[in-house]
Amino acid sequence: MLTPLTMIVAAETSRAHEIRQRPGRRRWLWRDPTDHRPHLVKGNVSEAGVVAKLFSAGASATERRSLRVVLADDHVVVRQGLKGLLEREGFAVVGEASNGVEAVRLTRHFRPEVAILDFDMPLMNGIDAVTEIVRHSPGTRTILLTADTGHQRLPEALRAGSRGFVLKNHGVAHLIRAIREVTRGGVYVSPSVSTTVAPASLAKTDFPLDRLTRRERQVLQLIAEGKKTKEIAALLGVKIKTAETHRTRIMRRVNIHETANLVRYAIRGGLTRL
Repeated sequence: MLTPLTMIVAAETSRAHEIRQRPGRRRWLWRDPTDHRPHLVKGNVSEAGVVAKLFSAGASATERRSLRVVLADDHVVVRQGLKGLLEREGFAVVGEASNGVEAVRLTRHFRPEVAILDFDMPLMNGIDAVTEIVRHSPGTRTILLTADTGHQRLPEALRAGSRGFVLKNHGVAHLIRAIREVTRGGVYVSPSVSTTVAPASLAKTDFPLDRLTRRERQVLQLIAEGKKTKEIAALLGVKIKTAETHRTRIMRRVNIHETANLVRYAIRGGLTRL
């Protein structure tokens, strides 16, 4: 039968970790009160060593369990798969969104530690959603997911305020690393991207969409998604005349006066996909 050895309370996390020892044996078992699961450690380890080692591991695990995440992807299968994987790692997925507008709304409501956003989403793309989240929920760290391996989106993502940039084909392990890194205040970029993108490319450059305001970018994305002026006005909560004014200004700013060419322009700028 296991007998109590010691109880340690972490002042900085206010969490307790109970460590027990089998009588007469150098085998240690510790139990984290937040999940009540025992963890057995084998080997000839001193009391001080096992205390330090297990306390450190326990603090990391409980920290992970308390982390709240908003997850946004317009593909239900992808979203549900990611949610299951994140929850198995102990993260709490407090909100799910299928478009950028909903992602911003949920983030403003829940104020999570992390928001994970697909780059290509309807109504509002990942870049503009990041910009809105940074404005309205500055304590939330954002991570962008993309299937595009061209890497040309990274500079714009970082300028918008994203703290993580993860390629979908790299697997969930990279996403977990990204979450850990950004919650520590760092920046995470998938290794294949960070080694192929020259540092100079992260400097400010004249992107085609830089000449548009945030609202104009959103209107342009909706035009590219096939929305009519009346639908755009309803989605943005503005008058039809206001939506028409935005459309006219966009055409004037980019010197494009046909809808088909506007759509191509939006795709080229990464606002939407084919």
